[in-house]
Amino acid sequence: MTDVTQILIAIEQGEPHAAEQLLPLVYDELRKLAAGKLAQEKSGQTLQATALVHEAYVRLVDVDKVQPWNSRGHFFAAAAEAMRRILIEQVRRKASAKAGGQRRRVDLAGIEPGLPGPDLDLLALNEALEQLEKTDPRGAAVVKMRFFAGLTTQEAADALGVSLATAENDWAYAKCYLRLQLSDSESRL
Repeated sequence: MTDVTQILIAIEQGEPHAAEQLLPLVYDELRKLAAGKLAQEKSGQTLQATALVHEAYVRLVDVDKVQPWNSRGHFFAAAAEAMRRILIEQVRRKASAKAGGQRRRVDLAGIEPGLPGPDLDLLALNEALEQLEKTDPRGAAVVKMRFFAGLTTQEAADALGVSLATAENDWAYAKCYLRLQLSDSESRL
């Protein structure tokens, strides 16, 4: 943990090779997080975990726009946010008329019935999360850390600098809020 924090400080101070040292230390953890997120996506997702990790990493460690990292938790919270944004951009791009809009992809290998994947509408979740962020920014941050980064409630509490009880309360409230928002959006369809 201290190695990651030290390298993040070195990146912030502009050391040219510090970013190269960071990736091997955080890659496996970021890859697990990305694979977990992609497993929750609807079937037909073409983005691979490796590509998601690389895109998120490039956004986080941009040498032209050095960002200050307070801690390892801060870095992983930012990684969760970057992954969320990439997934949202991917869904929006696929939904565009240029990419086929509402047409469904037919997998020729899918002749045999496969296992149904989770049916999560990522755009609806993003919209609900943005609404929650307006009224409860800390609760939205807990959701991003738990859902998109795969952090435990304790890790999210540490990253936010709040007690475990506060993070648990924020998590419970946010889950209920999002569940209601998502069920309302489904009933309007």
